[in-house]
Amino acid sequence: MTAGRLASPTIKRKKLAEVEWKVISDLCKGCGFCIEFCPVDALEKSEKLNAKGIHPPILKNEDACIGCCLCESICPDFAIYLEKKERVGEKAQ
Repeated sequence: MTAGRLASPTIKRKKLAEVEWKVISDLCKGCGFCIEFCPVDALEKSEKLNAKGIHPPILKNEDACIGCCLCESICPDFAIYLEKKERVGEKAQ
């Protein structure tokens, strides 16, 4: 929990999309917007440092991400992106 942010209960939300969450760690400058504004509190700072000496974000749990893409939209450095997972029997177009 960060200073100034009240503890709130974790609410299980419906997945909006099946996605694979990815971060390009060396692009991250550590602003923390993704962690602060994630509606399901799915992100935290990594233990590892990137090339800038910053702890980039990581998923706390693969199932925690609901695929809302807010982290991707809010990242000023375009370090986060989500790739949609194909369902079994679904063909890429």
